Amino acid sequence: MCERKLICHKCQAELKLTEISFSYMGHKMKHQAPACPLCGQTYISPELARGKVRQVEMEMEDK
Repeated sequence: MCERKLICHKCQAELKLTEISFSYMGHKMKHQAPACPLCGQTYISPELARGKVRQVEMEMEDK
């Protein structure tokens, strides 16, 4: 099976897997995600948004 390459719309560069840090509702997370090596734009997959981010969202709502 061939993996599709993700291309930055702005720079037209291929995204490279990079460790990113981001925060959501005050909770900081690190994750490997494709990012543009030129401008730093990061692709957040639906799986990441529905998985890890949703998990943090639910934990914050429970507090």
